[in-house]
Amino acid sequence: MNFIASSTTLLRHLQSISGTLSTSNTLPILDNFLFSIKGNELTVSATDLETTMITKLPVQTEEDGVVAIPAKQILEILKSLPDQPCTFKVNATFSIELAYDNGKSKMVGFSGDEFPKLPKIENKSTINISGDIISKAINRTIFAAGNDELRPAMSGVYCQFAKNEIIFVATDAHKLVRYKRTDASSTDSSDFILPKKPLNMLKANLKGDEDITLEYNESNAVFTFNDLVLVCRLIDGKYPNYEAVIPKENPNVLTIDRLQFLNSIKRVSISSNKTTHQIQLKLAGSELSLSAEDIDFSNEANERLTCNYSGSDLEIGFNSRFIAEMLNNLESDEVQLSMSEPSRAGILTPVKKDNDKEDILMLVMPVMLNR
Repeated sequence: MNFIASSTTLLRHLQSISGTLSTSNTLPILDNFLFSIKGNELTVSATDLETTMITKLPVQTEEDGVVAIPAKQILEILKSLPDQPCTFKVNATFSIELAYDNGKSKMVGFSGDEFPKLPKIENKSTINISGDIISKAINRTIFAAGNDELRPAMSGVYCQFAKNEIIFVATDAHKLVRYKRTDASSTDSSDFILPKKPLNMLKANLKGDEDITLEYNESNAVFTFNDLVLVCRLIDGKYPNYEAVIPKENPNVLTIDRLQFLNSIKRVSISSNKTTHQIQLKLAGSELSLSAEDIDFSNEANERLTCNYSGSDLEIGFNSRFIAEMLNNLESDEVQLSMSEPSRAGILTPVKKDNDKEDILMLVMPVMLNR
């Protein structure tokens, strides 16, 4: 099996799927790329058994074949080469010779038969969705997903497809984000939980202007776009009833410049307790007072900001990291923080939306104030 490919083209395709590779594989074959040639097309696959990525590119060849090539080694070689044709020669014992302008490298490959087979997606549903919508949905929600292995359902992003809208939700029980779009829909209603790793792989490879075909069933999802295919196993479990935790009555509403609020939180939180990261918000009239202290090290900070506030005087505590993270993931110039009482969640929303088909809501749980 021999073929010729451009070094930079091949490197770009390998790098686009290399994030799938795990550093702690239990099976040695998973440390390899699977190269498969049919006609004049090379298909390269990488997998960690849970997530698989496949890319295709044209090559010059006169024969079909399959071989598993050590991923780390081939990436390092291609990274150091200028753009030039590279000739791959694979013999019957899967010994690989890579020849280029001023030399050659040899490595030992493996039989492609040892590489895990892709799962068959049976009884599947299919929808087409814009890459821009998927990209925004991932960016707005993934930071709020949890890391608790005991609650696997909350470690991914929950997707709900309906005939007139799609909804993406992420929560770790301390913060929650609900991202809704009314300019995308599905022919049938369904829901599933996508793990973080394939979502990060999607995020890294989406340019925003492509169309994505999403196929899914009860156990797997397949994203097809550009010259890439991403296959991932869905998280098995029931997602918590997120609507039940969103407070409906929030009479105390703070409207404030997003960047001014974010920068103030960053400065004040430097003096907060390094375990709780607690900051206090005190609202009265048109003034917001932010304060934090770390009694153990005698650190303290206070700032006052002018704002628009309607509601009764209120003192409430939040984890500064959660609030800052949320403000970083909103784009509007002004934001609203709606609250009811110190023991109930605050709701953060943008004042103006770039797209009236988009709706985003962020919820953050309060922390008990030190008295």
